[in-house]
Amino acid sequence: MHMQHPQFSEKRQLLKLFAQLTATDRHALLAFAEFLVQRAPTPMAAQTLSLPQQIERPAIETVIGAIKRLSNAYYMLDRSTLLNDTSTLMSAHVLQGRNAEVVIDELETLFARHYQIYCEAFNQDAN
Repeated sequence: MHMQHPQFSEKRQLLKLFAQLTATDRHALLAFAEFLVQRAPTPMAAQTLSLPQQIERPAIETVIGAIKRLSNAYYMLDRSTLLNDTSTLMSAHVLQGRNAEVVIDELETLFARHYQIYCEAFNQDAN
């Protein structure tokens, strides 16, 4: 009996599921996958505290767009620490139909809270 490599069967399963999604859901899945790939830890600057970029929230924004915007604004944050909460909020929107504006508000709070933790860690390291 031929044994498939686990990664190969995961890829096949992902492709099968991807093919069953609507175009909108495929776009959401791809955008979320991009976020996951970018979640590699970002080293903290040794000398200066990084400030978030001021990126204005558009009047109409998708949850995926908000995740991208906030990831860019808070580029200094370790994405792996945000992953669980971000994916939970994304799932609540995509799978449970939670309102996008409410989820985006919660994402903004989440990123701000993690930035506060980043600042506290930076100040402790500086002392």
